[in-house]
Amino acid sequence: MHSRSYITVRYAETDKMGVAHHSNYPIWYEVGRTDYIKLFNVSYSQMEDAGVMIPLRNLNCHFSLPAKYEDKLIIRTWCINATAARIEFAYTVKRIEPDGSETELGYGTTEHGFVDAKTFRPCSIRKRMPELYEQLHKNVKEI
Repeated sequence: MHSRSYITVRYAETDKMGVAHHSNYPIWYEVGRTDYIKLFNVSYSQMEDAGVMIPLRNLNCHFSLPAKYEDKLIIRTWCINATAARIEFAYTVKRIEPDGSETELGYGTTEHGFVDAKTFRPCSIRKRMPELYEQLHKNVKEI
C-alpha cells in the first residue's frame, strides 16, 4: 500500500533558473508521510494527542532530473520498515507529463523514531497505538 500526493511546483520553491531547490524534497516527503498515515484513519495530530511524535533520524535523497516551476508532481510514499521503536518510509518523486505518463525525478527514504511527546524519550508505538502499529507493520513493502 502506498499514498499518492500531488504537488505543483511553486515559484517560491525554485531558483533563478526555474528549477526546484533540493531542499524542497524533504518537505514534499513530509506531505507524502502525512498522507500515508491518513490511509490508516489516523492523523499526525491524533498521534501527538496520544503522546507520540516521530522525529527524523535519517534522510536520504537521490536526484535524477530537476523539477521545474509549475511541474505537476506525484509523490508516492510507502513504509519499508516498522518496529515498535522506529519507522522508515520510501518516496518517489515523479513529474506527470502532459500525456499522463510519469518521469522519475528522484527518490529517497526517511527514518523516524517513536518518542514520547513530553519527554522525547523513545516509546513503543505498539503499546501506545496498537491498532496503528499493526496496520503499519502489516503494510511494510520492501524497496
